[in-house]
Amino acid sequence: MVPAAVSPAARRVRPRVRPSRGERRMNYDTFVDQVAQRAGVPSTRAVELTRATLETLAERLTGGEALDLAAQLPKPLQLLLRKTPTTEHADRFGAAEFVARVGQRADVDSPAARSGIRAVFVTLREAITGGEFDDVAAQLPRDYRDLVEPAMAPGASLRRA
Repeated sequence: MVPAAVSPAARRVRPRVRPSRGERRMNYDTFVDQVAQRAGVPSTRAVELTRATLETLAERLTGGEALDLAAQLPKPLQLLLRKTPTTEHADRFGAAEFVARVGQRADVDSPAARSGIRAVFVTLREAITGGEFDDVAAQLPRDYRDLVEPAMAPGASLRRA
């Protein structure tokens, strides 16, 4: 049997393959570049926003979930999640406090922090498996919707609490 000819357009389209546990989907430089582009900031500012967002997210997640997330990220980003002390129980704080902490850590105002957080979440969605992203989102209350929803898969939701 002779295989059918494949058009150039069809060759460019690759099925989206989910990585296995521990496999990286995106390298560090690409992650930072994507955050910079989405937030409309220089790369140096994107590094700070990414650092601040991931450190704050690590405080908000249970220790096990922060480590699961770290396992799917490039090494420099893994270190951000692992350096934040994690406990079995998440530090409970709302979206406004999340934005304030990111703003303080990145030394930016609230609108810039919000924009950076959204950019990091959208980039995270592309960098990790859908299941892992859903696990992270499931630990965040509904008041985080404005920050996380642009990155969420259709039909996914934040927890009700």
